Amino acid sequence: MRPVLTSSFSKWWFKGALSRFLIVLCAITTVTLCLAAKDFVKAEAKPAQTYPAHDDHPNEKVAIAADPYDTAEKAKIFSVKFHDHGFLPIFFVVTNNGNQPISIANLQVTLTTADRDKLTPTVPEDIYRRITNPHPNTNPIPLPIPQKKVKGTISEKEKAEVESSQFVAKAVEPHATQSGFFFFDVEGITAPLAGAHIYVSGVNDAKGGELMYFELPLDKYLNPPQKMN
Repeated sequence: MRPVLTSSFSKWWFKGALSRFLIVLCAITTVTLCLAAKDFVKAEAKPAQTYPAHDDHPNEKVAIAADPYDTAEKAKIFSVKFHDHGFLPIFFVVTNNGNQPISIANLQVTLTTADRDKLTPTVPEDIYRRITNPHPNTNPIPLPIPQKKVKGTISEKEKAEVESSQFVAKAVEPHATQSGFFFFDVEGITAPLAGAHIYVSGVNDAKGGELMYFELPLDKYLNPPQKMN
């Protein structure tokens, strides 16, 4: 004759099974949400003077660098296919090696191509407009990435990625570095980097005086100096 489960034992068994089920369900839900809500993680900035394309003002103790994200491997940091839409992301780095803060609230950045085209960073609204209203790109950036047009509205995740990746710093504290991305509209430009320069002005010292402009030759990025063994 099989023993009959008592009422208290039945309740104990049911509660235990329910607890184990809830734990497993929570674990599955947590993993699913983490995968679905994977946030953009900006590249970690190194001191500006360590990048090939940089301009260092040792007397003013400020260095600025530009690191183009023009390859398929580097572009993996983004979920938005900026290159498909004719945009060139450039990681911008400002390092303050001095003992006083500097202001970059009035920063002005211009990418001048070899053909003397003058490009300024694209504002997020224009990026959204291009992404949501794609059109044939007659001269796409030559990247080994499948070129396809994505139609429809921009998702909240894509919008958050554009906004969180932007260079938005207004000042750089002593012995600190600020960084972020500028996006340049290079649609129709076959080789936007070769022979190009980035000019930067609007950097002010702690007394409000403007520093000499910075010039970043992008050929140094394309052909970095070889390290001596």
